[in-house]
This record gives sequence, structure tokens and C-alpha cells, in this order.
Amino acid sequence: MKAYWWKILGAVIILYSVIMGFLGPVPKLPILHETIRNTYFHIPMWFSMILLYLVSVIYSIKYLSSGDIKQDVVAVECVNVGIIFCVFGLVTGMLWANVTWGEPWPNDPKLNGSAIASLMYLAYLVLRNALDEEQKRAKISAIYNVFAFPVMVVLLFILPRLTDSLHPGNGGNPAFGSLDMDGRMRMVFYPAVIGWMLIAVWIMTLRYRYRILERKHQRLDF
Repeated sequence: MKAYWWKILGAVIILYSVIMGFLGPVPKLPILHETIRNTYFHIPMWFSMILLYLVSVIYSIKYLSSGDIKQDVVAVECVNVGIIFCVFGLVTGMLWANVTWGEPWPNDPKLNGSAIASLMYLAYLVLRNALDEEQKRAKISAIYNVFAFPVMVVLLFILPRLTDSLHPGNGGNPAFGSLDMDGRMRMVFYPAVIGWMLIAVWIMTLRYRYRILERKHQRLDF
């Protein structure tokens, strides 16, 4: 039971955040109106994605230093799950933008940067599938991953701050603060971030265990 406590916690937090996300009180704000509830879903998706990409690059570095193929399996499964959360983040963001900015994908540096970062990690998966020899595939993709993460950080967090951006927290546009997110929303938002991160890691561990069992079934040597 001790090994499952964080999974149960994640499931309980997500249930709480979803219920409160749709039914809980929110500030009455111009333009945003009820779409402010998307804060509980859109932002945690990106936080979960970034966490998975960070873990992925850490394990890619560990693979390059140890040559242990299990480290590479963790790295690629983190990216696989991270891509899923990336898609959820893009979809929820597009829905939000369509209401608040009048179109699902305006010509905004933050959005364009997120699209480039998404394609960059999709290219990581394409690169892996293009290489047949296991050790070569693991090494080349690990090196790619090590360089991809800082580029993703630049695209999502640095360049948008240096240009004009509609996105909160970028280009002089203030992030969500006391005027947008009151104490009641914080009681839902912060648990939602933690809960989705726990669920993301849980999904990754399930995929990792499946990959390990698959390899053992195929009688591959670890």
C-alpha cells in the first residue's frame, strides 16, 4: 500500500479539481468570464509536460553516462506521455484563445513557440523509429534530447518575454495574479497542478513497466 499512496493521492486530487473546476466559484471578470475555469486544466497540462520532459532529459544524460538501456526506456516513455499532455495543453489553449482572443491560433510568439517545441519532440520520436540498431538509436536520441530541452525552454519561456505576446506573463502582459485568481481559485489550481503531475508520472511508470515486460517476453538482454 505504501507504494501506491501517491497514485491514490493523485487520483483524489484530480477528482477534486475536476469537480471544483466545473462547479466551484470563480471571479467575475470581463472577457474571461467562465473561461477562467480553464486555468485548472490548461496550465496543469503544460506543467505536467515540462516535468516529463525534464525527467526525460535527466534519464538521457544518465543513459549517456552509464549505457544502461533502462535509462533510455524511461527517457522515451517520458516523451511519449509528455506529447499526450502537450496535445491536451494545445487543445485547451486553442479553445481558450478562441473565446478570449477571437481565434484559436492567433499569430502569437508563445503559441508559435509551443508549436515548434511540439514538432521538435515529435521529431525525437521519428528519429528513434528511423534507427534500427538499439544502442545507436538510444545514444543518438539521447544526445538529441539533451539539446532539445533547453531549446524548448527558450521557445516557451524566454523568446515570448522578449516580444509582444497576448499570452499572460509574456511581452509585458501580466500573468494571472490577485486580480484574476483569488484565494478560492488557488485552493483548486495548486492541487490541480500537483494532481496532474502525479497522474502523468503514474502513466509514464505504467508504460515503462509494460516496455520492460515486453522486452523480457522477447528475451532481450538487459
